[in-house]
Amino acid sequence: QAFFGDPQLQFLIAEALAHNRDLAASVARIAQARAQYRIQDAASLPRLDAAGGATRSQSVAPPGGSASSVTLYNVQAAMASYEIDFWGRVSNLNAAARQRYLATVEGDRAFRLSLVANVASAYYAIQAGEEGVDLARRTLDARQYALDIAKMRLDSGVTSSVDHDQAVILVAQAQAQLAELLRSTGQRRSRLLVLVGKPLPAQLPAPRAVQDAGQFGALTAGLPSALLVNRPDVVAAEQLLRAAHADIGAARAALFPRIALTGNLGFVSTDLGNLLESGSQIWSVGGLVSLPIFDGGLRRAQIEVAQARRDELVALYQRTVQTAFTEVSEALIGRQRFQEQITAQEAVVLALRRVAEVAELRYENGIAIYLEVVDARRNLFTAEQQLIQLRATALQNGVALYVALGGGLTGP
Repeated sequence: QAFFGDPQLQFLIAEALAHNRDLAASVARIAQARAQYRIQDAASLPRLDAAGGATRSQSVAPPGGSASSVTLYNVQAAMASYEIDFWGRVSNLNAAARQRYLATVEGDRAFRLSLVANVASAYYAIQAGEEGVDLARRTLDARQYALDIAKMRLDSGVTSSVDHDQAVILVAQAQAQLAELLRSTGQRRSRLLVLVGKPLPAQLPAPRAVQDAGQFGALTAGLPSALLVNRPDVVAAEQLLRAAHADIGAARAALFPRIALTGNLGFVSTDLGNLLESGSQIWSVGGLVSLPIFDGGLRRAQIEVAQARRDELVALYQRTVQTAFTEVSEALIGRQRFQEQITAQEAVVLALRRVAEVAELRYENGIAIYLEVVDARRNLFTAEQQLIQLRATALQNGVALYVALGGGLTGP
């Protein structure tokens, strides 16, 4: 909302963030990652289980005697094997899981950023297409009028069939270009509906014109210094690198003894009414020490794998940072140069418009042939369409700058 100045675009982006189906799937992946982190985090706490039961036994009756039976009641709480984390193995595994979860969160933020950019790109393409359609329709109307004049002049014997055929060609070209613009704009509108995730209401906020200078917000100075804390891909790469460091710690801890505790506290009695009295209490506690002696180099190899993975992620992190600065630099260069191109193209359009007007006057006064008018009109229409597309490309560059800055760093 601070970066994009078009009210209609702001509305469409808000709708997409609320209803896009791919975004809903991304949110579900975040929930999965959070649950996996909680599963790993649970390993750092003791696990307690409670159980109770009753058993009945009966002895075999001796000759001449009678059988006897005994009912034994019991209830107990047990602690399963709980590892004492002297060397940090469990805490490192927990830290790695947490960092991977945070990287997944950044992945979701990157998807939201991409969704905003895709909606904006589709919107600007549609806006440019609609302006192109309006231009093509005005051009077609003007050429149709010229064709009607050429037909009357031909019927009156004032002009030749060549002029009439040239006017027919101009009309046919305008019709073909209009059909192409209607097709491409309609397809872009369909893609926008998919991005938004729902049908659009009949009444939308009024849009800004493509050439409106208020399409984007102002940018503050010092953009590169703030880039690293704002781009989700850079933050995600950093989180994965931290997870790799934690994996190395967990792999090293596996070289040391693992100490685990078990415990059991309960009550056993033949009388259910006296089951929970102190005289029926039983307890046990135990420990287990596991010391690796020979594993054929398995644990050492696991450390090397974790270190190699860390080195890979260092290189990927550096590459991500380089890419971030490159994208910002290219977008800022485009922001300046596109405006220069637009200014130059506007001058071309004005000049060609004057050429077309003079050509028509020359033809009406019998100084020039109709082919000169045809060329002037065709060149003017092409230049006007190029100006519309150039403005749209500049807007697309603005979207690229928004993405490169990790969501836009705007001024007050």
